[in-house]
Parts: sequence; structure tokens; C-alpha cells
Amino acid sequence: MSDDGTALAELDRTVHEPSAAFVESTNVRAFMDEYGIDDREELIERTTTDIDGEPASGVDWFWGELPDYLGLDWYEEPDAVRDDADGPQFTDWYPGGELNIAHNTVDRHAARDSERRNKVACIWEGEEGTTRDVTFHELHRRSNQVANYLDERGIEKGDTVGLYMPMVPEVIAILYGCFKIGAVAVPIFSGFGVDATATRIGDPEVDALFTADGFSRRGSTVTLKDAADEALDEAATPVENVVVYRRFDDSEAFEDGSLPMTDGRDEFWTDAVETQADTFETVALASSDESMLLYSSGTTGQPKGIVHTHAGALAQCAKEIHFNFDQRPADRFFWVSDIGWMMGPWTLIGNHAFGGTVFMYEGAPDYPQPDRFWAMIDRHDLTQFGISPTAIRALRKQGDDWLAGHDLSSLRLLGSTGEPWDPESWQWFYENVGGGETPIVNISGGTEICGCFLAPLPTQPLKPCTLGSPGLGMDIDIVDATGDSIADTNERGYLVARASCPSMTKSLWSGDERYLDEYWSRFDDIWDHGDWAQKDEDGFWFLHGRADDVLNVAGRKVGPAEVEGAAMDHDAVNQAAAVGVPDDTTGTGVVCYVVVEEGVDETEPLREEVRDVIGEELGKPFRPREVLFVDEFPKTQSGKIIRRAVQATYTGEELGDMSSIENPGALDRLADAR
Repeated sequence: MSDDGTALAELDRTVHEPSAAFVESTNVRAFMDEYGIDDREELIERTTTDIDGEPASGVDWFWGELPDYLGLDWYEEPDAVRDDADGPQFTDWYPGGELNIAHNTVDRHAARDSERRNKVACIWEGEEGTTRDVTFHELHRRSNQVANYLDERGIEKGDTVGLYMPMVPEVIAILYGCFKIGAVAVPIFSGFGVDATATRIGDPEVDALFTADGFSRRGSTVTLKDAADEALDEAATPVENVVVYRRFDDSEAFEDGSLPMTDGRDEFWTDAVETQADTFETVALASSDESMLLYSSGTTGQPKGIVHTHAGALAQCAKEIHFNFDQRPADRFFWVSDIGWMMGPWTLIGNHAFGGTVFMYEGAPDYPQPDRFWAMIDRHDLTQFGISPTAIRALRKQGDDWLAGHDLSSLRLLGSTGEPWDPESWQWFYENVGGGETPIVNISGGTEICGCFLAPLPTQPLKPCTLGSPGLGMDIDIVDATGDSIADTNERGYLVARASCPSMTKSLWSGDERYLDEYWSRFDDIWDHGDWAQKDEDGFWFLHGRADDVLNVAGRKVGPAEVEGAAMDHDAVNQAAAVGVPDDTTGTGVVCYVVVEEGVDETEPLREEVRDVIGEELGKPFRPREVLFVDEFPKTQSGKIIRRAVQATYTGEELGDMSSIENPGALDRLADAR
């Protein structure tokens, strides 16, 4: 049962219906009117499917129209939309075209004749409450200084530059400065430890690294430079250029009042960057030139270096911010993220393509109190707010009282990504944060496409937890083990892409072999995304976790996400993680770890109730042989529970590479599960 006594089964219904006035006001409605499209179903078909006798349809038509429709600037118009002569695996998008992300996201908005020149590009709030506003003019000057620094150090087109930075406005200038000169930006999560950081420095052999003294987290100073130094020592290749940004005064960050600097290698930001000229002629780049190298932990634990291009990243991010998040000139967009997670660059590129304002926060979601997000939304009149389901579950656990007194009426759209929802938490987010009328744009795609395969449009009705429908221009399907479509059967199958898209990774940094094996080896000329998906009888799409995480219990298969969802149907359970462990009788046994709601006692009767709920919903074979209580789960920076760490802790196996973990202390607490 849900908190208000409504049976969870009743949540399998449409709970959000946008008003006719809202629908008519949206960007996607304007697009439909422009091209004579009557409804959402026709829109999806027109942008993803070649319709016989209709030239204005299909993937080529949509992506061909998109840049001009969105007002994106080319230095040189492309000769074609795409060239897939080498197969969908190696599609060349916008061949012959020349552009630069930085020109589109900052240069043109900062031009003297631009009305956006003095508009705020970024509102920043530090954990201690300090705020800064950075205009496009200021961002342009600083990005040029970064580009001039890189040029002075001999960094050229195609060279790699690491960003091991906290969430401060300077990180935007670094990202765009890399784009300006044609260098490949390598964002690195600021919460990574030494080994993970060393991998992301050494694998691409970065030619320069930007880092900082530290950042604030829960009222304490987390030193970043020490970890950067250790990672630089451990990396397989020497880095000759390191720039250190001072977030704090020396006396604030280090007890002895000093910051360790290596002579001949390290320079302070004030000396290296701020002394540079603030003009720079942004380089025109081929559409297929690399813009970013984003690392994904993957399912094997071995990080994957995912290569993105200037044309692809720009087109995809701009498309989703404009259509799915209905970007308006007065919006203030906040997505809880780090520059080292795809959603960080996605937020910046997508909003700044239109001269939009991004809100950036440095610290913890519950510091100094659990209402920090609600207070910031109120204080800054934020209009879009994106967050992971795990974070919402944690905030819901703190109670509704923390929302009281905060005006959240500025919110137009809510967003989420990272993992499947549970209905109760989705409903809580919708009703308590969104006021029961703000749509939740629950998106899913990944680092591999710098965007979404599935994403609701703000104009469509919503069921709890749904991902709506395929993104515009995304030829997505659900197939069985043979590759045959089962999307219209209401059955669960593999989420796949039948066509490339501009932002799909060119390959992996480590080479084509792993790229082809990871994404193209299961089916012929079909991208296998690795998720279980389902389209219900009403046309709503849902995800059910990773297909490679399947639990095979006595020949019966179920996804961990289904077990976890069943566990969270119990009122007392806030979060859950299900893993398979060796079992002499069934081959695989189910063990379920749970985090209980605030104020709930961890008792043996509760343990049995959770087991019974799962057994009733999924069948007796999947009734966990154990339910264990924990305080928190190890998670990636995007909020996903690292199940292989949970499983390895239970079985006593080697943990392997834990580079994607955000909260290492959770591993120790797992071992003390009750």
C-alpha cells in the first residue's frame, strides 16, 4: 500500500494529464504545428520511421531539419545528413559540416550585438551559501583565457585535457575553452578516489589537467589536490601541465596554510589562466571531430572511454533541452550532477545552446538540513529540477515537513534519470515537489549517446515511473532473444536502437573491438543497450533494469529491479538491492538488502513481511532466502546502486574495480548488514 492507503496496483493508471493550454504553449507543439503533425503518435513515427511515399519522415529527415530549426550555427553547412556506407556502427553524421560547440554555447551569445551578452549563464551556490552570477560575456572572456593557456602550452586539436574539478563556474570555462581549441575534454568525477582518477588520466594520456584545492561537503573541506597528486603519480603517463584553482584561501583548506605544488608542473589558476588575453578565435571543426571523452563504469567494472563529437553532442543535448524540457528564455535549469557524469555536460551544452541560465550547486543535498534543495528552488526561482530516484527516496525518508514553508511554484518541469523508480517515490515527487501538476520527465539513455533513448514529452499524459516514449529521432525498439520486435506485445525484452543517432559514440577510446563487442554483437546491425524494456497496452514505455543482471532461480528468470520494486511496495522499505548468490538447490538464491524508512524498527517480523511481499508478487521461487538491513548502499555518482559490490560482499569475492563508487564507506557498512 502507498502512504495514503491507495493500492499500488491502482497506480497503473494515468495520473498526469497536461492541460490544453499548457500543451499549446510548448516548444514541441510549435514544432508539430510547423510541420503539420497532429498528435504525439504521428510525431514519433514521423521522426523515427521512414513512411512510404512521405519524404518528410524518418531519422534522416528529422536530424536534417533539426540544426536549422533549433538555430544552431555552422561554419560550413554539411553535404548530407549522414553517411552509413560502413554500417550503422560507424555512421558519419553531417559529413562536410564544420562547427564548434563553444561557438554555439557561448561565443554567439556574448557578441556585442547579442541581447544575451549580459544575461546570466550560470547561477552558482556554494554549500556555505555564497552565490555568484556569471554572465555570457564573463564566461566568454574566461573561456578565451583557458583556450589561450592551452594554446600557449602547445595543446592542439585532438589532445586530451582532464577536468578533475568541483562544481564551480570555472569548470564551464574550462570545458568551453577545450572546445574552442579543438582539444578533447575528459571530465572526471570530483568524488573519485586515486585509482579511478589515475585511470581517467592515464588511459587517454591527458596533456593537461585542471584541478582545485578542494570543495565543501557537509560542512567540511574535501581536499582535491592531494588526490590529484597521487593519481598523477600513479597514472601510466606523465602530465606536464597542471592548473590548480583555489576554491578556498590556503588557511581555510589546509591546516599548515599551504597548498602542495610541484615546481615546473603546477600553476595556480590566477597565474596560468587569468593572466591570458581574453580574446580567442574559436576553431572551426569537422562535425565528426571529438569534443569529449566521457567514462562509463559499465557492467564489467572496467571503465569505458566513450567518444563524442561536436555535432552529435550539440544536436542531441539541444534537442532534449528544447523539446523534452521545454526550454524558455527566462528558465533557470538545475540538474543535480557533477561535471564527471554525463548529465553535467548535457545540462551545460543543452541549455547554453539557447543562451539559457543554468543553476549549479556545490554541496550535499541535505546540508545543513534536508530542505536544502527545496530552499534553493524557492530562493532562486528554479524552473526545471532534475534528480535521481535514489536521492528522492532518501529525501522522502526525511518526511514531508521539510517541504513546508518553501514556495516551489516556480517549477515547470521535474526530471529524473539513473535508475528505475518505485511508484511510491515517483508519486511523492510528483505530488509534494511538483504540486500534483508538474510532469516528471523521466529520461533514460546513457553516456554512450550523451542523451536519451526514452524520454517523455511535456505534452503527454504520464503513468508513475514511465519513460514515456522514444525520443525524437531515436529509432528504438524492444526485441526478443532472436532480434524480432515484441514492442507491441506488452512483453519485456531487450531495449535496442535500429538506427544510429548523431550523438552515438564513434567508438571506444580503447578501440573498435570492445565497442563492437559491447553494443553490436548480440544482434545484426542493431545497437543493444542492455536494458529490459516494456511498452504497455496504453503505449507507455518502462524499463526494468539491466538485462545482464538477470537472476536465474531454478530455471526461472527475473530482473533484480523487479525484486527490488516488490520489496519497496512494503510501506517500511525505502530502498532495496537484490542480488543472486550460489544456492545448492536452485542454483541461484535471492538475497535482498533493504534500507527502512525513518523511524521504522528493524525486526524479524518485518524481515518476514518483506520476504512474503516479494514472494506474493513474483512467485515463491523468488522469495528471498535472506533479507538484510543496511543503512546505505554503495552507489555510482549517478545514483545507481552498485549491485556487484553488494553481491561480492555477501559471497566474499574480490570487489574488483570500485572506481565508480561515490560513497566508499558504504562498503564497510555492507559487511555489517543486520
